[in-house]
Parts: sequence; C-alpha cells; structure tokens
Amino acid sequence: MSTNYLLADMLTKLRNGQKARLSIVKHMKTNLCKNVLDVLVREGVISNYSSSSNDLLIELKYFNNKPAITKISCVSRPGKRVYTSVKSLWDVHKGLGFLILSTPKGVLSDKEARQLNVGGEILCKVI
Repeated sequence: MSTNYLLADMLTKLRNGQKARLSIVKHMKTNLCKNVLDVLVREGVISNYSSSSNDLLIELKYFNNKPAITKISCVSRPGKRVYTSVKSLWDVHKGLGFLILSTPKGVLSDKEARQLNVGGEILCKVI
C-alpha cells in the first residue's frame, strides 16, 4: 500500500479502530507520527504506544465503553498547509478539544504552544 500523507492515514486508523472497539492499532513508523502520538499520550486520549523496527503499536483508550477520541481530523494537508501565530490560535469545541501544531520547538498541543508563546503549522484537531 502506498500513501502520500502518513499522518492522515494514522488518524484514519485511530478513528476506524475506535469505531471497531479495537484495543491496539498498527501503523507505519515515522518521526512525525511518533511526535503526534507523544502529544496524544500527554493529553490523555490514547493509553500508550510502542515502536518496533518498522511499526507503531498504538493502544486506544476508552471511558465507560466510549472512545476517548470523539473526532480527530487533519487541518493541514499536502495541498494546503495551515499556519497560525500564537495569538490566532482558536479554541476547539469550546475548550473541550485541542489542536496539534508543528512548531520550531517541536510538535505541541495548542495549550503547550500558548505556554511557550510559539505558533506553527496546525496538523490536526482532536475532540
């Protein structure tokens, strides 16, 4: 299988895995995907992940038999990148969700980016 945007592919696997009530999802290992998974673990919407030589094994999280991630979607894509300054960051779903940004200081959630006063490319939004 060949894909152009592995981050969007990983987010789709997370969505589909939670709809199917899977406990573990497998995805190809890339640095960007690992960094996004680090943010998802810090925010508490996935349990954990482990990496082997070529794959990432992502442990999904559920609360009362409901997925921890209600919606997850890409904001930037290869054809249209979306950049923002720290002053222009918006709240996702009235503060119940968060954005994941690629900044000069690494891949961060919007809360971390506000604390570090840094903007960047908005990769995805999570509710």
